[in-house]
Amino acid sequence: MLYKVFKQCVLILFAILVMVSCDVHTLYDQQVTLPESGWLKNEAVKFDLDISDTITPYHFELTLRHTTNYRYSNLYIFLTTRFPEGKMSRDTIELLLADPTGQWVGKGWGNLRDDDITLKSPLFFPQKGHYQFLVQQAMRTDTLNEITHLGLRLTTYGQ
Repeated sequence: MLYKVFKQCVLILFAILVMVSCDVHTLYDQQVTLPESGWLKNEAVKFDLDISDTITPYHFELTLRHTTNYRYSNLYIFLTTRFPEGKMSRDTIELLLADPTGQWVGKGWGNLRDDDITLKSPLFFPQKGHYQFLVQQAMRTDTLNEITHLGLRLTTYGQ
C-alpha cells in the first residue's frame, strides 16, 4: 500500500516537472488598436523587435480581435518583413476566422472574438538584429470594418 502511494507521488511530481519545463516565455507581445473608422487598405500596422538569438526556435503568431459583425469568414493580409541588413520579403496570408458552417473559430463572448493564429512554428531568425513586420489588410475593400485590434506575439518554449 505504501509503495502505491509513493509511486503515485513520484508520477505526480514528474508530471509537474514536465509541465514546468514546457513553460512558455513571451519575448514580444504587442497589440495595436485599429481606428473605429476602419482599417484602410494602405495603412500598415508596424511591429519592431530586436532578435539576439538565432538558435532558439520561436512560435510566431498574429493576434486578432474582431466583432461578430465582421462580414467575412476570413482575412487576407500582406506581411512584409524587413531584415536587419535591409532586405525585405512580402507574403500574402489568408487567416480563417470562421469554419465552413459560419461559426467563429476565435474565443470570446458577446460580439467580440479573439483569434491567436500561428504564422510559423518553429521559426528560426536567420540573423541577429532589428526586424520590422508590417501588416496590411489585403481584402478587396478600401476600408475594412469590425477588425478592432491586431497584434504580434513571439514566444519560446521551455527555456
